[in-house]
Amino acid sequence: MTHTPSTPDPAVPPQGTSSPLLARYPDHRNAVRFYGPDITGDPAALYRDLRKRFDSVAPILLDGDIPAWFVLGYRELHHVTSNPQLFARDCRRWNVWDHIPDDWPLMPYVGWTPSVMFAEGTEHQRRAGALGDALDDTDRTELREICEQVADGIVDTFVGDGRADLVSQYAHQIPAGVIARLYGLPESEIPALVDDILDSLDVHEDAAKAHQRVHDRMRELVTARSAQRGEDVPSKLLDHPAGLSVDEIVIDLLVVMAAAQAPTGNWIGNALRLMLLDDDFSVTLQGGRSSPGQALNEVLWKNTPTQNFIGRWAVQACEVGGWQVRRGDLLVLGLSAANTDPRVDPEASEDFGVNRAHMSFGNGEHGCPFPAPELAEIIARTAIEVLLDRLPDLELAVPSRELHWRPSVWMRGLFSLPVVFTPTVPELRQG
Repeated sequence: MTHTPSTPDPAVPPQGTSSPLLARYPDHRNAVRFYGPDITGDPAALYRDLRKRFDSVAPILLDGDIPAWFVLGYRELHHVTSNPQLFARDCRRWNVWDHIPDDWPLMPYVGWTPSVMFAEGTEHQRRAGALGDALDDTDRTELREICEQVADGIVDTFVGDGRADLVSQYAHQIPAGVIARLYGLPESEIPALVDDILDSLDVHEDAAKAHQRVHDRMRELVTARSAQRGEDVPSKLLDHPAGLSVDEIVIDLLVVMAAAQAPTGNWIGNALRLMLLDDDFSVTLQGGRSSPGQALNEVLWKNTPTQNFIGRWAVQACEVGGWQVRRGDLLVLGLSAANTDPRVDPEASEDFGVNRAHMSFGNGEHGCPFPAPELAEIIARTAIEVLLDRLPDLELAVPSRELHWRPSVWMRGLFSLPVVFTPTVPELRQG
């Protein structure tokens, strides 16, 4: 089906008459603004509306009314992510850069860096292959032990209080703490580094300074490992036959850390929310062991941490979902929308807990690389198991209606998850 411009929807102000850029995009005169408070309240309703109005690909306007294409069909998303020769990752292809201000709100997603994120072809294979090998060399049993140590240490900080916020005090503390140990950082430096990682991913004015401190610490670490190897990820990257430079290793370590932090933290938080609200998981709150993995997988289908991802850029003019896409156009990947595409298998809703055909980790050579999803699941599952072991009578401290999602079409996570439990004394640990 080929789409043609239709009569403007009265609920959407006509755009083409006021912007020289949008005058070049007549298909976007009925586009939905993909920003602002009106679209962040109920993402599922937004995706249903877009699917009803536009089918599998929708014309959207990003912040500042920048035109883009939103890929929300499962098959269409699979097509886009499986064909890097048509839809590539190097953002320098974008055909509207002359309209993007330096302070554009989405610049962190589109600003080019010489990292594995924007590398393509053989260069991407070299960089991603080295990262994958270094991470895959992580012993899974050792990783679980590290996760247990990190989780136990965090629980110890609030176990005597009888109440906690499982988002800020727990879920978002776990990933950075684990990654820092896999990177071989001294225990004494990890608390400050975790604080900087969390601050660098926030939107306040100190984020840039925090990011610079994390960058400087990664460079110091890689420089030190260049002189003396350890049993850690930076050392394995230095010894990898791909021959990565210090600069390449530093920036790719930062990419891994950023990619692990918010998605894994929200994954843990969203799964804990599900388990506290859903009677199907009540047995787990009494010490069962069958449900954490099911809850984590169900979250990937229904409330995946990374809802949407920027993106891919069209290498050449082509057709996607019946729309004519121009060379250099930006395609936003609707991961959450694709997971709920009724055309894939509308009868499979009861199998969310075991079906792993979701798009939550992306797809293709620029999807979340092996073995990162497996390691993230080990981190998330262990974090939940430790928490439930330590606090078996955990329950919500507020009515469920007072749990609020952060207003974002990009990430799916709670502001807070307040709980109460019986206070206990922190455990004594060796070392």
